[in-house]
Amino acid sequence: MEKHINSPKIKNTAVNPIWLSVSEAAKVGGVQTKTIRRAIKKELKFKVKGNRYLINLTSLIIYLHRNTKLENKLKENGLGQYVKEWQNINF
Repeated sequence: MEKHINSPKIKNTAVNPIWLSVSEAAKVGGVQTKTIRRAIKKELKFKVKGNRYLINLTSLIIYLHRNTKLENKLKENGLGQYVKEWQNINF
């Protein structure tokens, strides 16, 4: 089962997308796993392999940038703390 999101600004055309588990996605985003599971129900692109959800990294980053609170957590506690260019980009 796969669910797709649409973003007018960013095209999701990765040839070999990166798939993360729920716990990995939470660490990358600087949020709790509960937040990721809630997002799966809303708009994250995911697939199920065995009994586990695998979340597309691109859709995760787009989702986290849509909400100011989540964007700040991404920048301060997640992957964004290592990416200086994100400080001036508005998604």
